[in-house]
Amino acid sequence: MTTEITKKEYSIDASNMRLGTLATQAAAILLGKKTPDYARHLTADVNLTITNVSKLDITEKKKQEIYQSYSGYPGGRKTETLDHLGNRLGYAEVVRRTIAGMLPNNKLKKPMLKNLVITE
Repeated sequence: MTTEITKKEYSIDASNMRLGTLATQAAAILLGKKTPDYARHLTADVNLTITNVSKLDITEKKKQEIYQSYSGYPGGRKTETLDHLGNRLGYAEVVRRTIAGMLPNNKLKKPMLKNLVITE
């Protein structure tokens, strides 16, 4: 007897959604919390597609929020606003980074993010 595991397809339309709301829904799906066979030590058999990311509802205050990164070297701190990051890399990358920040920092993070497809 063989059992075939098929990946469940999920789709989220991001038009007129807030960034945090979208990211929490996506993180819960990628973690597998929406499936009956949830196991926190395994990746979920899901594929998540997020569409219309360019129509995301981001307030002006959120666009001016400053994100920082530090390389570890003297003078290696870089700051960038969300608006500049979205113009430079696209809002799909902003959404991907937001969702990645809501996933656990362990060896399952990269396989979970491989199940995520974001289209502008």
